[in-house]
Amino acid sequence: MNETIQLLQAHHSSRSYKSEPIPEESLEAIIESARRAPTSTNSHEISLVVVRNAASRARIAEIAGGQRWIAHAPVFIAVVVDLYKTGLGVKKAGAEQVFQRSLEGILAAVSDAGIAMATLMTAARALGLGVVPIGGIRRDPQAMIDLLRLPPNTFPVDGVVLGNVSEESPQKPRMAIESFRHEETYHPEALEPAIDAYDLTLEKYWQKIGRTDGLSWSANMAQHYSTFSRLIRSVAENQGFTIEV
Repeated sequence: MNETIQLLQAHHSSRSYKSEPIPEESLEAIIESARRAPTSTNSHEISLVVVRNAASRARIAEIAGGQRWIAHAPVFIAVVVDLYKTGLGVKKAGAEQVFQRSLEGILAAVSDAGIAMATLMTAARALGLGVVPIGGIRRDPQAMIDLLRLPPNTFPVDGVVLGNVSEESPQKPRMAIESFRHEETYHPEALEPAIDAYDLTLEKYWQKIGRTDGLSWSANMAQHYSTFSRLIRSVAENQGFTIEV
């Protein structure tokens, strides 16, 4: 099998890191890979903030809900939707930017952030480093905005931990392919059997690795998806992101 395909299919999050720094040439190669990733209409609407300062990483670990691996690994990269940058271009051309006030603008920007994240992780793993994506920075986005000194029309979407792995983690099993791949049209009838099977698979996985607090997939979704955060909306609106009809 192609080495790139093997690398992608072997993805897993690593949560135990050595403190040794990442060589600068490796970090530059990872960041350049993400810079070369596509963005909607060539907007360049993504910026990265590289955090190596130990106190700052410890603060991000706290913001993200106590994820200690953020503090232990040598590098954290925040992926930022950056419509401040695009606004400067729009202003230079003599117009006013309004894209940040549309659903399309928000969806396009978040999609580009996801592409950048995937590129960062793939590039890092190709160089033998461990990674773990961090969406927990959205638990308190205002704290991240303050820490990173982000200007208006920007938002910290997520981030990634990078470092040399101290102890590898097992790869988490995935739901059956039938829940993911739909031929020609969407097939909802495949989902409930796949979910039932995956709940059992995930429960066995938690038992195997000794996680007594591990939940079934359904219970985990109920825990996270049965509520929503008004905090993110209020912070996003303060940054300039709204949805106008």
